[in-house]
Amino acid sequence: MSAVTEFLQQVVEGLGSGAVYASLALALVLIHRFTGIVNFAQGELAMLSTYVAWQLVASGMPFWLALPVTLAVSFAGGMLVERIVIRPVHGAPELTVVIVTVGLFIFVNALAGLIWSFTVKDFPQPFPDGGLDLAGVRVDWSTLGILGVVAVVMGLLYLLFQHTSVGLVMRAVACNRTSARLSGIRAGRVLMLGWGLAATVGAVSGVLVAPVLFLEPNMMGGVLIYAFAAATLGGFDSPVGAVVGGLSVGVAETLTGAYVDAIGPDLKVGVPLVIILAVLLVRPQGLFGRAAVERA
Repeated sequence: MSAVTEFLQQVVEGLGSGAVYASLALALVLIHRFTGIVNFAQGELAMLSTYVAWQLVASGMPFWLALPVTLAVSFAGGMLVERIVIRPVHGAPELTVVIVTVGLFIFVNALAGLIWSFTVKDFPQPFPDGGLDLAGVRVDWSTLGILGVVAVVMGLLYLLFQHTSVGLVMRAVACNRTSARLSGIRAGRVLMLGWGLAATVGAVSGVLVAPVLFLEPNMMGGVLIYAFAAATLGGFDSPVGAVVGGLSVGVAETLTGAYVDAIGPDLKVGVPLVIILAVLLVRPQGLFGRAAVERA
């Protein structure tokens, strides 16, 4: 295999990983746009949804039927979390909200372990084996499937936000919650809807990554770090930036692990931390984010 072919192979593999990071980063961005909250429990909520999908499949339900049922459960669960856990601390200091989301992280992780144990489980691969050979570059069906799913999610979100009355209301609340309330919009319901939507998108990332990492309560911890790097790189107020950031982080991680001997595959988890630090120092709002403007 030539050097160019090897490089392209690493890029393709990085795009597959990056698509998973992008979907979870997209969930983080949705929460932040609607509430201003950075949800540290987003990965654990995705993990819990993945267990729901696994339970449905284990009970005999076909995967592609279990998936929409799981997404519906995730949507309802996300709204419930907003109503029961997040709304009581609305308007509280940022540190209080951070502590609440960290507490939610610990609670959901322990709950999953209590119900399903911490034993590693095999999650079914939704995509067929094999792939395409493009000029010597191997592209697995799973990689194409993951990229396709993320593209569909982005397309559906675009249609929702840009071409529906619900999307218009959600954008109004995200832009200015106070003005939206004065216009007669029930912002509380919209925030519940936003959390439900983010939980649904996060569930997609859990279902996509489970066949690769195996299913266990701590599986999303590393993915969450990469998702934070993706959201930071793209901008926490930009859904498009979350996807671009996720793909970029995935490619950067793969290339660094393959070509930087000092890092290798074992230390490449440090790549997203370096990305977060670099972005915060150089462009805190991210590539697609808008800088905060304050009046003097």
